[in-house]
Amino acid sequence: MKISHNHPFHMVTISPWPLMTSLSILNILMSMILWFNLYNFYMLLFNLFNLLMILYQWWRDVIRESTMQGCHSLNVLKLLKFGMILFIISELFFFISFFWTYLHCAIAPNIEIGMMWPPKNIIMFNPYDIPLLNSIILISSGGTITWSHNLLTNNKKKSSTPLLLTIMLGTYFSLIQMIEYFEAPFTFNDGIFGSIFFMTTGFHGIHVILGIIFLSTSLIRMNLNHFSKIHHFHFEAATWYWHFVDIIWLILYIMIYWWMY
Repeated sequence: MKISHNHPFHMVTISPWPLMTSLSILNILMSMILWFNLYNFYMLLFNLFNLLMILYQWWRDVIRESTMQGCHSLNVLKLLKFGMILFIISELFFFISFFWTYLHCAIAPNIEIGMMWPPKNIIMFNPYDIPLLNSIILISSGGTITWSHNLLTNNKKKSSTPLLLTIMLGTYFSLIQMIEYFEAPFTFNDGIFGSIFFMTTGFHGIHVILGIIFLSTSLIRMNLNHFSKIHHFHFEAATWYWHFVDIIWLILYIMIYWWMY
């Protein structure tokens, strides 16, 4: 029997993945308590693997709905874009909390840290060394992803090459940041400066890795011919996210690396 409706939106069918994702995240938090107290991380690894499998199947269903079944109309696409914008804004405020903390400590350092910033005995990185190289790499990746996006709307066959280059630049950025962490003259335990530095740069590094995964799945779908000139939200959302990561790094570089050097 044909089901008709008087609205242009896609009503999602009954899915087990939201409930299973919630339960999996709950299990991850409980297994982290087990890890912190009993030093047993096997349950954490199991639950992380379980969460990844659930997310893979959930996103598989979304791809089927949009690509194979044609459920994502222009109105649905408009709301998906709006949701992505709200997500990026929430991520922006997440980083604003770290920047606020850093500025609060830098502009008015407490007497407990000697009323100086960075605190005494903290040897800061040279901003014109590895941090500047990483900045050039990430800004260049922003240019290549824009190049790929423009090619997708004009010449879809040539779009995958600059997208692959963007993924390679992002991976190179992450590897260099790992080298920087190994060579750091201070640690996470070195007072409030070490905590803020590694929390801010570390969370940005996690976002870069997530962006690489986002772009890699876009590349796979692009090679499977899932995208068209007017319908490529997956790739467009990945592009927005990558530009967001670029902008956050520029703020981070100026504020943490360059300003206090």
